[in-house]
Amino acid sequence: ETTNLLALLGITLGPSIVIATIGRNAMLALGRNPSAAPKIQMSMILGFLFAEVIAVIALLVFFQVLTD
Repeated sequence: ETTNLLALLGITLGPSIVIATIGRNAMLALGRNPSAAPKIQMSMILGFLFAEVIAVIALLVFFQVLTD
């Protein structure tokens, strides 16, 4: 039971930390070079997308293993 909760915590915290890091670095980059906003925004959105996809896949695997 405790192991399952720790795994679920890791699955949910990992992508959250990645998204926070991406957002912070994007804001720093925009502060340094505002004219690069379109490129930075596209990279930021792709980073968010990949982090969320990994989180969804990890949750699906976790619940599949949990139900077996």
